[in-house]
This record gives sequence, structure tokens and C-alpha cells, in this order.
Amino acid sequence: MNIAVGSDHAGFEFKKTVLAWLERSGYEFTDMGPYDEGSVDYPDYARKVAKAVAEGLCDSGVLLCGTGIGVSISANKIKGIRAAVACNPEFATLARQHNNANIICFSARFTDQATIEQSLHNWFSTDFEGGRHQQRVNKIEPCC
Repeated sequence: MNIAVGSDHAGFEFKKTVLAWLERSGYEFTDMGPYDEGSVDYPDYARKVAKAVAEGLCDSGVLLCGTGIGVSISANKIKGIRAAVACNPEFATLARQHNNANIICFSARFTDQATIEQSLHNWFSTDFEGGRHQQRVNKIEPCC
């Protein structure tokens, strides 16, 4: 499994934490940037991660910005992406279980390292339930 990872400058430090967790957990990953703390625009990195997932180059993605909201909105503009902000481990579980999220997003300003790591564990160890949730996920695709 190859995971695309990206952030903006606000999420840069926690991105390093995510990469270390992925490595310790045995996941392959692609760091989509940025590669330093300089100011960047979060939509650029959200788009890189989302396109890599949507095109099948990576199996799923992790994005970080100040709130997690900006990267999730940006990623969700790409067809086939279901990016969810996980503010706690339970959100991470439900994002995968009920929404079949393929990108998980975190707030670097309002989430601590332990919460992000437990959320990653939950997200990667949870399967999509399908069933009644599948018909709802089908309705998420762009309609217009």
C-alpha cells in the first residue's frame, strides 16, 4: 500500500510525524511536499495528493493544514476523492467505515501527535462496511 502525504506550511512539522508513523508501521509512502517550512498554498499540495489517489498512483492519502478544512475542501474537488477531516480517532474510524474516505485530513493547530497517530491507526485498520453505506457513498460523486 502506497500512501500519498502532503501538507501546507502549518502542517509541515506534523507531516514529518505522519511520515515517521507510516514508516514505523510498514507502509510505503510518497511525500508530495512541501519539503520545508516556507509559506505555501494548501490547494497545491491537496491537489497533488488527491490526483495521485484518484489516478491510482497511490492507494490513499494523508493531508495536513492548520485546520484540516482547507485541504479537505481542495482534495474533494477531484473526482473520486472522499477526503474527511478527522479531529479524533472515532472520526477516523467512521470516515473509513461509513464514508469509505480515501484521504484523511488533520488539523496541525488543533490536534496533538498522539491523536493523529491513533487516528491513523484506526483509519488504516478499518474497512468500509458497504451495505447501506454504499448507496450513500454512490451519491457523493459529482452530479452536475
